[in-house]
Amino acid sequence: MALLLRRVAARAPLLLIIDDLPWLDRASAVVLSFAARRLIGSRAGLLAAFRTGSAGYFDTSGLPELPLHALDDEAAARLLAERFPGLDPQVRARVLSTAQGNPLALLELPHAVRETRRGPAEPVPRILPLNQRLQGLFAARVAALPAATRTLLLTAALESTGDLSALQAAAGAAYRLDDLAPAEQDQLVRVAAASHTVAFRHPLIRSAVVTESTSAERRRVHRALAEVHRDDLERRAWHLGEATVEPDEEVAALLQEAARRVRGRGDYQAVIALLCRAADLSPTPQARSRRLAEAAYIGAEGLAETRSALELLQGVRQSSEQTPASLNYASATAFQLLDADGHVDTAHRLLVGAIEAWPNRTDPLDEELVTGLWTLALICLVGGRAELWEAFHAATARLEPGPPEIMTLSIGLFAADPVRTGVALLPALETSLATIQHETDPAMVQNVAAAAIYPDRLAAVREPLWRSIRQGRAGGPGRRRIVALMDVCFDDFVRGEWAEAGELAAEGLAVCEEFGGRFFGFYFRYHQALLAAVQGRFETSRALTDQMIGWAGPRGVGMAQTYARHALVLAHLGEGDYESAYQRATEISPAGTLASHVPHSLWVALELVEAAVRTDRRTEAEQHVRALRASGTAALSPRLAMREAAAAALVADDEAPELFERALMTPRTGEWPFDTARVRLLYGERLRRSRAMNEAKVQLKEASDAFEKLGATPWAARAERELRAAGQAARTPANTRGAAALTPQELEIARLAASGMTNKEIGERLFISPRTVSSHLYQIFPKLGITKRAALRDALGSDDA
Repeated sequence: MALLLRRVAARAPLLLIIDDLPWLDRASAVVLSFAARRLIGSRAGLLAAFRTGSAGYFDTSGLPELPLHALDDEAAARLLAERFPGLDPQVRARVLSTAQGNPLALLELPHAVRETRRGPAEPVPRILPLNQRLQGLFAARVAALPAATRTLLLTAALESTGDLSALQAAAGAAYRLDDLAPAEQDQLVRVAAASHTVAFRHPLIRSAVVTESTSAERRRVHRALAEVHRDDLERRAWHLGEATVEPDEEVAALLQEAARRVRGRGDYQAVIALLCRAADLSPTPQARSRRLAEAAYIGAEGLAETRSALELLQGVRQSSEQTPASLNYASATAFQLLDADGHVDTAHRLLVGAIEAWPNRTDPLDEELVTGLWTLALICLVGGRAELWEAFHAATARLEPGPPEIMTLSIGLFAADPVRTGVALLPALETSLATIQHETDPAMVQNVAAAAIYPDRLAAVREPLWRSIRQGRAGGPGRRRIVALMDVCFDDFVRGEWAEAGELAAEGLAVCEEFGGRFFGFYFRYHQALLAAVQGRFETSRALTDQMIGWAGPRGVGMAQTYARHALVLAHLGEGDYESAYQRATEISPAGTLASHVPHSLWVALELVEAAVRTDRRTEAEQHVRALRASGTAALSPRLAMREAAAAALVADDEAPELFERALMTPRTGEWPFDTARVRLLYGERLRRSRAMNEAKVQLKEASDAFEKLGATPWAARAERELRAAGQAARTPANTRGAAALTPQELEIARLAASGMTNKEIGERLFISPRTVSSHLYQIFPKLGITKRAALRDALGSDDA
């Protein structure tokens, strides 16, 4: 045969291809392996494919082999995104986990899931089904095993932990663990003697085993496993749910109880799956409606796939002829109203009405009532108006003996009015922070982190927050990831970790888009606007804040407007436009008062006083300092105490230096470099005007260095101007050229243009018009010493080098 192949190859190159090498019979395999060795060096070649370790009768020794490895995580995710761009995030995570880089599985599993799910509300199966093409890869191998081995494999697949003792207990006398031997020999499973467990060599094998079984076989195994795990609520409930066909209130109640326990771990998809199964097994329409409403709330609050929550709500309505009397239903509907760009007031009225009509309005142990109150608190928070909170405070005042402690802490220190209630709650916050590192309930972490924002104690919660972010990146709940990203962005900004803040804000926007939580995107645009403001990218900051205010107004989202104005205040101060800074700051909180239920009034108090002083509004500045002192909020945080002392120094006369010194002696000032540098700048300016030039230079130099390190360009320029006025020579020559001469906005535009982007594309990226981009480039070229766009890359590259 080798001679024949060589003769054919003499006329033209020849390649003999054999797919599925193990399927060759013995005689053919022996002949081909013999011929393959004699084709080496000729114009004929042989290419054969086989599963690792399963070449059949073909002798591969001495022949070159090319192992085909699985796609890495990044490549697998990219392939899935390109072929299935609209795939549900939870389905995508499960497909990636099950396929483990197998390209065929990545392309076929989404079709298999789509074929078996009745709709987006139906939970993703614990074991992904295989379509005919994938099943064909493993069906013959599984079917060829002895019946006892197949049963044992099915038990292992449904038990999921691989615990051999659980498998043996479920088996009874039906089979022995020794029956695993044929599956081991065929490399379908691995048995670890040390841990006494069995594991499938690939998740697809597990899926194939389940797909090859009958429904009766699966129910029989589930019943046996439910008995084995009778002391484990979650496992027993799930197995009984899968083994039960007819409505059964006892099993449905067990599933609901298990769902509430799983919810404490933040596994929303598992919770929804358990509740949906509980609804399916509920014997009455009222019970089914109640459980579907709870699942709908979990899906909506946790940012599950939007269509899923909507379909669950529709299921609630179809389960009962009457309007569902459920706070979970009202809470889920309120979330859907926000996601659908409804008005905050509409969601507020809906929830208040449902809470007022709730029959058990005084019991803080009523989980559904507490859920409704948490949702109402969120609605009030994003509404950003004091009058919205009246109904919430009335509802919590009815609770006997009082609301849950974590609700009092989180609402009192963050969401409602920390200016007036925060200081009294600091001991409770310290108690919660003492154990937060070991907290496993993501909801508890989220609420303690919220309480820590205005007291500037987020550093103590960073690691638990990062756990939520990492879990979210690995396919966990989108809601928890978004909230954790928000909190870390807050902490990063005040701590001067601006590069990370920018990265996390971009990630947060992407997650909001991915999980259908676009409503909460304003949080991350706010952080982007803040960073743009302090870095001198004023046009970008204004574009972002204009977008926030334009979006928030028609929807009644006062919180977004307040956040946008905070960014505008910093942008105006950076530009030296003190009149506009004053106007925006007083829109957040009028001079002389700290607005009720507007926590951010604490974060613009110093800015308001500075802008008032610089626009000859000394009376208003003094009134605001008195309001700050009267509030006692300096006790909330050393940072707030430093800012309050600096504000007082701005309106003081002879005692101003003492107040500035007191501000800078506040504990932990090194943790807040931007605020501390601003206080030094204000102090240095005051010293220079008092002709204390040497002392002024010390403060101004430290402020300038800090601003330079942060990248706070407009503030660094202001400090440099003050230093020159104090008699210190400028550190940078006036005729500076190259990238060092560019403003942050110009440098960003130059780099984008150098990468090949058009003016229109740059404008879309930076939220400015193409004409503005063109104007910037007109200024950039002479600074870089070039005359055309094509030279940008070299000019920037040589400068960076």
